[in-house]
Amino acid sequence: MNTLNTDANIAKPDDFYARLLALHEGKSKSESDAINARLVLILCNHIGDSEVLEQAFELACEN
Repeated sequence: MNTLNTDANIAKPDDFYARLLALHEGKSKSESDAINARLVLILCNHIGDSEVLEQAFELACEN
């Protein structure tokens, strides 16, 4: 079984976060929501492993 990597894995996380926020600058709520939806689908396609994606879905639904 493949497992989801939940360890910190992004080089320069502050730069990454700033870039992620910049994607949404000047966008309406619906435009930002559409960007997020497309980004999720692109990254899910890149991962491509249904077991890993299922783990991610479960983690995302936790409170």
